Amino acid sequence: MKNIPDGQLNTNYDDSGDEIPLPELLHVLFQGKWIIVSVTAFVSMIGVVFSLYLPNIYESEALLAPVDSSDSMSLGGGVGALAGLAGVKLPTAGGEGNSKKAISTLNSLSFFENNILPDIFLPDLMAIKSWNSQTNTLAYDENLYQKNSNTWVRDYSYPEKQIPSAQESFKVFTTKHFQIIEEQKTGFLQLKIKHQSPFIAKQWSELIINKINAYYRQKDKAESEKSVSYLNQQITTTRLAEVKEALAELLQQHIKKLTVIEAKQLYVFEIIDPPAVMELHSKPNRTLICILFALFGGILSISGVLSKRFFYDKAV
Repeated sequence: MKNIPDGQLNTNYDDSGDEIPLPELLHVLFQGKWIIVSVTAFVSMIGVVFSLYLPNIYESEALLAPVDSSDSMSLGGGVGALAGLAGVKLPTAGGEGNSKKAISTLNSLSFFENNILPDIFLPDLMAIKSWNSQTNTLAYDENLYQKNSNTWVRDYSYPEKQIPSAQESFKVFTTKHFQIIEEQKTGFLQLKIKHQSPFIAKQWSELIINKINAYYRQKDKAESEKSVSYLNQQITTTRLAEVKEALAELLQQHIKKLTVIEAKQLYVFEIIDPPAVMELHSKPNRTLICILFALFGGILSISGVLSKRFFYDKAV
């Protein structure tokens, strides 16, 4: 670009809103090119260092399908009415069964505290620092947890505790590691676990699937066993043949349901695509981070050059 003598520049612009001529803008930017290049390069280097400092995050994903509850038998008419009067809960055909409730259960503190937390190593959740891909070993933040002595040493203040509580752990788990998404078109569920170790991510994904299936399987089994016990008792005490026949039919249905419960391990969610140990990390996107830092550095340096030329120098 040909240099324009300063005396030939149109510096008599109106600060009240008149545009600065484009040739003058280009001239000022050309004069400050080394400042722009230097600042942009410096900020870009910060972006590179920052992106390299961020740990790799691996995402293990499982695709789940709600188990069709129509496999259960339904009763109607007088038998269903009798069951209602007797206080016996009958299996229903169709509907969504436990799957809808299970999604809410997965996001509940009580389920996490009673079913998930006891089976995970707490430092993997609350004190993880890095994962060594060569040795498949985890390193922990020594300011939080001492691995050699298996002791929590973190500084804390109320309401926190020395050892992270279930509520604090649940918040970290749901905000940083766990996600479940329901696909509206297909009804399938995407269960995702993020962690610095791809092996931990897969392990936790499998744990959640097994626990939620076992939770509702045991819950329905206990209800059916209670109903079977109650119906057997009523059959032995009643003298009316019609009532005995209806109760026997109810009993038959619950025995069938118990058979289904015993046979199905994947009781609420069927695994369409199981979780896996991922080879490639999902986060961070280091290329994007470097590009954003470079753009920020360029905008910052250009703004600085223009501000100095048209505002600061004029004020002086």
